[in-house]
Amino acid sequence: MLTIAHLDTFVLTAPLGSDRFYSSQAEFPERTSLLVRLTTTDGEVGWGEGGQYGPAEPVRSCLEDVLAPQLLAMRDASPGVVWDLLYARTRDFGQRGPYLEALSALDIALWDLVGKRLGAPISALIGGRHRESVHAYGTGGYYSSVAFDPDRDLRRLGDSVAEHAAQGFGMLKMKIGLLPIAEDALRVATVRERLGDGIVLAADANHAYNSQTAIAMGRVLEQHDVAFFEEPVPPEDREGYARVRDRLDLAIAGGEAEYTRWGFRDLIDAGCVDIIQPDLCVAGGISEVQRIVALASAHHLRTIPHVWGSGIAVAAALQVCSTLPLVPYTHRPVPLQNEPVIEFDRTRNPLRDDLLTTPFTLESGRVAVPDGPGLGVEVDMDVVAQYASE
Repeated sequence: MLTIAHLDTFVLTAPLGSDRFYSSQAEFPERTSLLVRLTTTDGEVGWGEGGQYGPAEPVRSCLEDVLAPQLLAMRDASPGVVWDLLYARTRDFGQRGPYLEALSALDIALWDLVGKRLGAPISALIGGRHRESVHAYGTGGYYSSVAFDPDRDLRRLGDSVAEHAAQGFGMLKMKIGLLPIAEDALRVATVRERLGDGIVLAADANHAYNSQTAIAMGRVLEQHDVAFFEEPVPPEDREGYARVRDRLDLAIAGGEAEYTRWGFRDLIDAGCVDIIQPDLCVAGGISEVQRIVALASAHHLRTIPHVWGSGIAVAAALQVCSTLPLVPYTHRPVPLQNEPVIEFDRTRNPLRDDLLTTPFTLESGRVAVPDGPGLGVEVDMDVVAQYASE
């Protein structure tokens, strides 16, 4: 059994300065995250993460003011026990949003502790590894400005994706949705031209369209052999998702803004997606994502976790991705087709690249899964201090 003696939270903010960028929904002048550190009565330490999407302070409040007193009072703080009990106690007001991000952070930290106590990586505790490294796809192709200058922006975009490809990625994902369809069509054509046909390309709209405009943009993506179309419409528009999926001949992906097995049950039952994208730091942590993966498997859907946060988020996703089976199974796995992949964001993020004493690197298009106990990583407290706010 685990008994927790202390819970500490750290709100981290890393300003990006001239490296700021845009998606269809927002400007990103900084990268933020909330880390939680749990210390057991035996002095063991586990790390988790939440609070990636919006302000981290509400997630911190949920942790410190509501969940922490209950967690510290538990005689058995095993991950499954904590998840079920804390979710039940906050169900009336916390089925989504900051409470679920807070619970996700706790769950990841508790699994880190269990692994450290047993001397095994989390992947060994949740079923075992199918692979020691995971194919990675690079997320880039963001907007550098809300204004579109074809001569300037298309050259920058082409150079950017070419640089990512040169790093060894066999798959890249670009952003769409900020600009009119005709202008984004030029961007997609530019990326495909610079990448050639040998690299898998995906596109992410961050729910910028309604079903009609998503179908129109999807026709453009089909012309350029785009593998999947992520978040074509707002997450609440289940009918729109199904309409887009029915009309297009490319895979539809979504779920980064979804929570728990019940949210994904509804997303799947409505025929919205071919690929589900739960974020471990949002959807409920490792415990809940295991249930979500089982649900997807029962419907023969691929799971490609959304990864946006710090090195803790990447480590958690790697542990889970290493355990995912082929969908569908084939005697010879097909890279980037039925073998799991992990998102490896390429925008500057010191919270991802500098937080861990041993940063993650890409080798032959793959990222190695840490072998150490728990998450298998060590946090650099000097970096935490550098970016932490009160």
